[in-house]
Amino acid sequence: MRSFLSFFLVVILFSIISCKKAEFEGFNGFAQGTTYSIVYESNKRFTPDSLQKIVEKILHDFDMSLSLYIDQSILSKVNRNEDVKVDTFFIEVFKKSVLISEMTGGAFDLTVGPLVRAWGFGPDDHKNFSEQKRDSLMALVGMNKVSLSNGRLVKTDPKISLDFNAIAQGYSVDVVSEYFDGLGIKNYLIEIGGEVRARGTKNGNLWRIGIDRPEDNNIIPGQDLQAIIRITDKSLATSGNYRKFYVEDGIKYSHTIDPKTGYPAKNRLLSATILADDCGTADGIATACMVMGHEKAISFIKSHPELSAYFVISDVDGNFETWISENLKEFIVEEE
Repeated sequence: MRSFLSFFLVVILFSIISCKKAEFEGFNGFAQGTTYSIVYESNKRFTPDSLQKIVEKILHDFDMSLSLYIDQSILSKVNRNEDVKVDTFFIEVFKKSVLISEMTGGAFDLTVGPLVRAWGFGPDDHKNFSEQKRDSLMALVGMNKVSLSNGRLVKTDPKISLDFNAIAQGYSVDVVSEYFDGLGIKNYLIEIGGEVRARGTKNGNLWRIGIDRPEDNNIIPGQDLQAIIRITDKSLATSGNYRKFYVEDGIKYSHTIDPKTGYPAKNRLLSATILADDCGTADGIATACMVMGHEKAISFIKSHPELSAYFVISDVDGNFETWISENLKEFIVEEE
């Protein structure tokens, strides 16, 4: 009888423990010229403060490699043709960029740097693009014009410069995620500037990620949502032309530059949200889709079942339409 009662009490205690919800902690801050937010299942070995210090050190080191906005970053030195050996961050992002460029038929291209600056979207925000300059600028564009050799970037023309902005932020999410994986944390959500990696669940529930409505006056992330996507063990990135743009003489110029034309991409695709196994890929593909336009982007996603997509498209009357890949539809909650 005593053994039975002991067993019975153990079963009840186990049931109570099993039903108890896991505790989650988090922290947020400012890095890479944007905000970041991290939520994770509590790990008694680390406090949020201690983890935040490590994460911010990782992001600082990342910026010192790939930021266009830091004069002494490796990327800035490479663009100035200084004799500098590139680091692991640079090498990994460069290699991934080559793969994405090949996948997208050149719609993604790191060498658009001179064009980005000429259109006024670089660090100095000064537009100096002209039709007369276009041909000389286009001569500097093309992934076949750059390569890595013995730890250094080799250019066919010293005036070539790289711009990692379309992939670096997503890749920084991957770097922080790898750190959390190494700590043995099984459930977390890492968000940097809107790019996201979700691992596991939050007490058995899929993580819910909001997609902003792509309207020009929707400048505060999360204020006006187009939809909510429920995900686990996936990365997500969104690219759109509704925040970074300027209007000149009544014409709207977006920050997404088409490497094949030299002009800002102009099509009916307002925003592209991509889900992939890693956030660097999701980030780069989202940018490439914005360059392609909705018809080519839809065809591209259909030919790559390892990817998922949520596109917001402007119809001929300026109203919003959406296209959702079949493998994502059951995870979408549309907002009214």
